[in-house]
Amino acid sequence: MTKTTLNNEALIKEILAFRRDLHLNPELSGEEFETSKKIQQKLTEHGIPFKTGFAKTGVLGIIKGAKPGKTVALRADIDALPIQEQSGVEYASTVDGKMHACGHDAHTAMLLGAGILLHEQKENLAGTVLLVFQPAEENSPVGGAQRMMDDGVFDEFPPDVVLGQHVWPDLPVGQFGVRPGPIMGNSDRFTIVVKGSGGHASMPHQTNDAIIIANQVITTLQTIVSRNVDPINPAVLTIGKISGGYRYNVIADRVTLEGSIRTTSNETKNVVRERFFKILNGLAEAMNAEIDIEYLDGYPATVNTPEWSNRIKQTATRLYGKESAPDVPPSMGGEDFSRFLQKYPGAYYWLGASIGEGQKPLHDPEFKLDERAIPLGIEFMTEVTIDTLNQLLERETE
Repeated sequence: MTKTTLNNEALIKEILAFRRDLHLNPELSGEEFETSKKIQQKLTEHGIPFKTGFAKTGVLGIIKGAKPGKTVALRADIDALPIQEQSGVEYASTVDGKMHACGHDAHTAMLLGAGILLHEQKENLAGTVLLVFQPAEENSPVGGAQRMMDDGVFDEFPPDVVLGQHVWPDLPVGQFGVRPGPIMGNSDRFTIVVKGSGGHASMPHQTNDAIIIANQVITTLQTIVSRNVDPINPAVLTIGKISGGYRYNVIADRVTLEGSIRTTSNETKNVVRERFFKILNGLAEAMNAEIDIEYLDGYPATVNTPEWSNRIKQTATRLYGKESAPDVPPSMGGEDFSRFLQKYPGAYYWLGASIGEGQKPLHDPEFKLDERAIPLGIEFMTEVTIDTLNQLLERETE
């Protein structure tokens, strides 16, 4: 096998500039109209055919190799987050309250770069490569993946394999994280509204303090993971937002709690969900309160097909050495790419992008990534796509 080396300085410069432009001008889930236009413009400039009309702003680039073969789909998410950027980079967001805090700008740029390289090699390409620019990844539980499929993104070219690459701040540049089976978790959401009765702070006996009840809710829900879930099966229950009360001398009649439940197996998810409802219903009765529950099934777990996660590890090892593909544990984060994997074989992997000391996590206002990872990600995505197409072809000839 040969290696596609990204040594085209002009292309690297173009892709980095494209990424920075997206970072300067982030758009939230479902609003990626200008981002979509920029993607289409770049595909047009490089002669890559594409189709639009998927989940409003999604784009599908199509690269048909000159040789017969199978189809591999590569996906990048394109939306930003409602976060006020505090990274301090010179190309920080110019849009108030919006930021590419999860690397989707880099994903989009790297997919474009890989698409350009693969298009340049199409005379030697055995099969078809689909460039899936997906909107609304951050819009759980709806997301953009299922909507793109509902809109027929794969109707003409059903993929034999789907691959997704995500920058990962826990890994250094030059390393790739992948594992067979679950790599990202189920990510469910909930809203709890505790309804008591309010009154004067000096006369609590005349009230049913919603803040006290909410405190019991928070404390008791934490026992689900610590006492109801098998310790060897990962689970996380987080209350991320609390709102309630009026002022210092008023007992609150209502408190709203919002949070998330993360698991890697459906069995554990069902245990947590069952206990969640039983605890809340029990507390409502015990504390003579009303507790309204909205529970949203979010993204399912992202479960890699072993054959294709192994392909990623093998390609990384071949190109960059064994140390480039360390064993990694799964993350409890959720990922819309999971819905592609529910229908098609494939794998999702992490691209090391840590800046080292001072690295902030994904979704942090100060998040930034090492841009040296971007040319590497383009190079690797290109090469693993070629390896995957060749492996699919070898299957046919066996």
